Amino acid sequence: MPSDVSAVQGPRLTFPGLREVYRAYARAAGELPGLPGALQAEVWTSAQLGALESAAPHAEGRRAAVSDLITTLRDAGTPGARTFLRALAAIGPTGARRAAGRAAGELAAQPEPEWAGSLGTVTPGLAWLIQEGPLDGDRLVCEFRYEGGTGLHALAVRLSYGDAPTEIVIVGDVPGMMAAARKAMQAELCVVQPYDAAAVGPRLRAALYGAETYPEDCYPALALARHRASLLPGG
Repeated sequence: MPSDVSAVQGPRLTFPGLREVYRAYARAAGELPGLPGALQAEVWTSAQLGALESAAPHAEGRRAAVSDLITTLRDAGTPGARTFLRALAAIGPTGARRAAGRAAGELAAQPEPEWAGSLGTVTPGLAWLIQEGPLDGDRLVCEFRYEGGTGLHALAVRLSYGDAPTEIVIVGDVPGMMAAARKAMQAELCVVQPYDAAAVGPRLRAALYGAETYPEDCYPALALARHRASLLPGG
């Protein structure tokens, strides 16, 4: 019988009371390798991080929870856990990416989907400002593509008075969204115009990092939005 209790319970964690929560994340990661591409995996990962952040009482607690999650995933040692770690290393909180990358490297014997190398490797494109009315705030839309110009998608963030985020959406059908916006503009329901690439980055980064808490609906896409905003020029 092992003399070390941790050998039975699992690795040492900052919040051992959440051990089963972290293990549930590790089990859920089993679906990651079966997703069709990097964007879907990033959206999935962002939703998990959003759930952790919304439940954590403060920034220190959030950092500790992500560290515990990385430790638990490494201990799980499954293909899904490795893919989750790869995604965390690509788009997770900046301070946790290196640790996630090291943990993923320790699971190198596990297979990974062919798109794993594309995680986080996007280039910004056009940016747009959509204004639907004085009470609706500004919607900033920033396009991104993966290496080779594939996988067009967009980050759409609605900002209210004081540039507080009220809605964060990752858009897969960018042409469809822009066509709908232009149709609304023709009906004089909104204004659509190009946005200065050097201005959109600082504005979004201030909005996405500047608050202690966010509206509940913002959390699922928050981590991915922060990653994309960090790639934008300016400031």
